[in-house]
Amino acid sequence: MKLSSFLYFAGFGIKTVLLRQKKPILGTVILTDKCNLKCKHCSVNNITAKIHPYSQIKKEMQILYDMGVRILFFCGGETFMWNDGEKTLRDLVIEAKEMGFLIVNTVTNGTFPIDLPEADLILLSLDGDRERHNIIRGNTYDTIIENINKATCDNICLYMAINQINKNTVKDVCLTARDTKNIRAVSFNFHTPYPDTCELALTKEEKSACCDVIKEMIKEGAPVFNLKSAFKYLINNSFPTPCHQCVVIEDGKISTCGRCIEVEGLCRECGYFFVAEYTLLFRGNLRIIFEMLKTYLKYI
Repeated sequence: MKLSSFLYFAGFGIKTVLLRQKKPILGTVILTDKCNLKCKHCSVNNITAKIHPYSQIKKEMQILYDMGVRILFFCGGETFMWNDGEKTLRDLVIEAKEMGFLIVNTVTNGTFPIDLPEADLILLSLDGDRERHNIIRGNTYDTIIENINKATCDNICLYMAINQINKNTVKDVCLTARDTKNIRAVSFNFHTPYPDTCELALTKEEKSACCDVIKEMIKEGAPVFNLKSAFKYLINNSFPTPCHQCVVIEDGKISTCGRCIEVEGLCRECGYFFVAEYTLLFRGNLRIIFEMLKTYLKYI
C-alpha cells in the first residue's frame, strides 16, 4: 500500500472513531446479476440477468467517489461476464484508478481467464476441497485452479463462504492458499442465511470450531486475510450492524452495508467477516485496529 493511501485511511479512521461519523469508505458497484453458475448458497444470481451499461456504471462510480468512498469493489453476478461494446472489466478497473480510488478490487467465481493485473485484489470464490466445492458450484474446481495457475499476477485472494456443506474443508482451502502460486491470501465468511438458504447456516458451536481451524492454520503459515480478534464477535453475532462505512450501489439504488439489509432479521445473523471487522474498527476497538494495520499492510 502506498504511504499516501495509508495516511488517507488512517485519517479517515481517526475522524470516524473520534467524531462517530457514518461516512462510507468502502463501496461496491454491482455490474450485473448475470452469472454462469447456480451455486447452492447464492440467492442473488440471475434474478434479472441484466448487464448494466457502461455509462451507468461510470456514473455510479462517480457517485461513490463523491460520497467519500476510496475502496471500490466490482461485484456480480459474475464480473468477468460484464462488457459493453469493447469495454470490459479491465477498463473499469483502470478507470476507477484514474478516477482516484485508492484500492480497487473485484470478485469472481474464477471460471474465466484471470488477466487483471491492475486490480489490487481479485477475490476468487473457492468453497472447499474439490468434492465439496463441486457440490456447491458445479464441476468447476479444476477449471478454477487451472485459471489461477495461468493468471497474469499474484493478486488473487481466495474467498470462501463456510456453510453446512463445506464446514470441514476450511483447512483444505487454507493449504491451497498457502501452496498455490498467484494466491496472496484467503478470506472467509460464514453463510448468511437468506430465507431460501437458511438450512446452510452454521450453529454457534460450528462457527467456533471453524475459527479454531483458521487460527491453527494461521500459526502454520496460511496467509489468512481476516482478523482473529473479530472471531468471538462473529461466533456470537455480537458485532454492531449494519456497517455504515460500507455501501452498495446496484442499478442506481444505494444500500448501506449490503443488499441483504432489506431482508428482515438478516442483519442479526450476518456472517460477513469484513462487516464485523469494519464495525469494530470504527467503534475504536484497539485490538482490531492494530491487527488490521498489520494484516492490510501485509496483503494489500
